[in-house]
Amino acid sequence: MADESRFRARPEGALRCLFRGFDHGLEWVCMALLVSTAAVTLLQVFYRYVLNASLAWPEEVARWAFVWAVFLGMAVNVGRRSHIAIDLVTQHLTPRIRPWHTLLVNATITGISLALVVHGGDLVARSTYVSPAMGWPFTYFYLALPLGAALNIFYLLRQRDPGESWLFSGAAGVVLGACVYFALMAWGEDLFGDFATSSTLMVVALVMIGLGLPIAFALAFASFVSFVPEGDLLLMTISQNMTSALDSFTLMAIPFFILAANIMNVGGITHRLVALATTLVGHLRGGLAHVNVLTNLMMAGLSGSSAADAAAITKTMVPEMEARGYPRAFGCALTSSSGVLANLIPPSMGLIIYGALASVSVGALFVGTILPGLVMAASLSLVVHGLSIRRGFGRDTERASGGERMRALVIAMPALMLPILIVGGVRFGAFTATEAGAVAVMYAFVCGIAFYRQITPGNLLVSLREALWDTVAIMVIIAAAAPFAWVLVTGMVPQTIAASLGPLANSPTLLLMVINVLLLLTGLFMEMIAAMVILVPILVPIVKAAGIDLVHFGIVLVVNLVIGALTPPMGMLIFTTARVGQASVTAVFREVMPFLFGMIFSLILISYIPWLSLILTRIIGS
Repeated sequence: MADESRFRARPEGALRCLFRGFDHGLEWVCMALLVSTAAVTLLQVFYRYVLNASLAWPEEVARWAFVWAVFLGMAVNVGRRSHIAIDLVTQHLTPRIRPWHTLLVNATITGISLALVVHGGDLVARSTYVSPAMGWPFTYFYLALPLGAALNIFYLLRQRDPGESWLFSGAAGVVLGACVYFALMAWGEDLFGDFATSSTLMVVALVMIGLGLPIAFALAFASFVSFVPEGDLLLMTISQNMTSALDSFTLMAIPFFILAANIMNVGGITHRLVALATTLVGHLRGGLAHVNVLTNLMMAGLSGSSAADAAAITKTMVPEMEARGYPRAFGCALTSSSGVLANLIPPSMGLIIYGALASVSVGALFVGTILPGLVMAASLSLVVHGLSIRRGFGRDTERASGGERMRALVIAMPALMLPILIVGGVRFGAFTATEAGAVAVMYAFVCGIAFYRQITPGNLLVSLREALWDTVAIMVIIAAAAPFAWVLVTGMVPQTIAASLGPLANSPTLLLMVINVLLLLTGLFMEMIAAMVILVPILVPIVKAAGIDLVHFGIVLVVNLVIGALTPPMGMLIFTTARVGQASVTAVFREVMPFLFGMIFSLILISYIPWLSLILTRIIGS
């Protein structure tokens, strides 16, 4: 995590204290907003089952608080210099060149922030309707993004490293970024008007991401450049799309599960699962690597969020693996790869979203994905075994006795009950996936207090703070991906590709092969949720016409897109583990390659052996 002192200004006396107080105050506001989203979600569950009543406002209040938490937190992350970026270029920069790169980053953030302030402010001014439950003007809903963008500039103006020339300070970046913004507004149509919008988008985004600029701002800036020739009205849609992308009750499950995973970490739950996994497989060659896979498999049933699991296991396992001789980048790569199991073992956020989009039973998807998830875990273990032999990793623990394994199981049992609570609650309609996330937060808290007794006010605050910043870093990319995806859709890029698959409906085998390639390529450039929203309505009629079972296809689709979370430039799980594990993103991408081959082999098995996805649904029923 970035050193907070790097973004604090260096004025003396009262002004310095004022800035520091503002920083802490804004952080507390963001944490309070995040906690309030979980609290009002739990309140809805309480009213439903305890008071046998319902409330109309909790979901709306939670969504608004979530949007404000993300966009205010975005600004503090700018100050902390902790937005996610690919370091392929930056790690090779010389000390003389690095300040110029920093200047470029600051200018880019300023340019898109000015666009969001100006055109987002225009959207605020034009908003006339009110929310249905609370009757709140949407003026205040859309205000979150331009205010957060203005705070981006505020934090940049304060950035200046000790001994740094004013030429490379944050203020200089703001001046340069402002010049870029006004130049694009004045001459952007002449520069880009002759190019296809989607082509401009792709080129600008890939170049900026490749240069190591923060991914969220690179995507948003590329969308801005693409819309400049179209005029002010379309420029407003950038802010509208970014805000609307987060106005999702389903998406709120992500911070809840991240928070639940962090509380599990400080509350002792994650450690109990690691201890259980260690007694079971720690004696194997490459034991801690096998423990990593098995722990992720068990954690997958707790959180449903790949990012949450990857963050939690990285904090717990990677330092221990490094101490036992495993390279830190290897530990992060393995944790990233094992983290995909959270979307293949119920509860899976990807499958829940697919079920809603394709009108497929979520219960059937949950049951159907159990065997494919185990196949993926087995393939990762086989890769671990092969790498352990090749790299000389030994046995990390002695073989545990039956009594030791039973004691570890009993101690971990309260944690292992959580998957039953979550999956059972969602499967039988007791609560939604987002409510399940809020319940997971409460359950993890209760376990940490009552069973494991390791939660203190201090570590609880730390877990909340880390959950907030991890959430913000991920959610801002999802928000920025929305206008990016919108440009692709308006340019008919995904529709054109999908329409070309229509003639393959007569050959399910060939169709699945082509769809797998399409989805793997899509995962390179698009976050899973955005890709599903765009492609599921297009692909489902085609696969249905080909006679492919929609439960089977949903699992195949999710497997493809979670593999995309490991591939550049959008490899979200790589960024998450590298960020939490303080490893080089490039080194982690390099280490993940063997695991990718194993996962693609599993994808082939899952794609062309449908009974892996369907046998349990036929036995258990949906």
